[in-house]
Amino acid sequence: QVQLAESGGGSVQVGGSLRLSCAASARPFSRSVFGWFRQAPGKGREFVALMRWRGSPFYADSVKGRFTISRDNPANILYLQMDKLKPEDTAVYFCAMGSQYTSDQQAYDSWGQGTQVTVAS
Repeated sequence: QVQLAESGGGSVQVGGSLRLSCAASARPFSRSVFGWFRQAPGKGREFVALMRWRGSPFYADSVKGRFTISRDNPANILYLQMDKLKPEDTAVYFCAMGSQYTSDQQAYDSWGQGTQVTVAS
């Protein structure tokens, strides 16, 4: 099973940017689907963005136009570029891998440990 490890979290001011990385322990299949999810304090985990390893990004309305999901094929790394950050983006961010192109987190089999993002006003 492919292991996932996130990095790149931290603290940033409102309007700032961060780039999260998710390193896969092995080359994903081209049909694999990767997602980013987040969990704010006291709330459930919610969908942020997803893409097939070969492309087709899709975003939650709350981050559309501010976040960009991408991947580095040779390095087996998934990215989440986060711009124009807001206090409501504060959460633990998780990357996940599955085989279905869906925002339903139940469909994802492998998860990273999460990385904290804090946006200070």
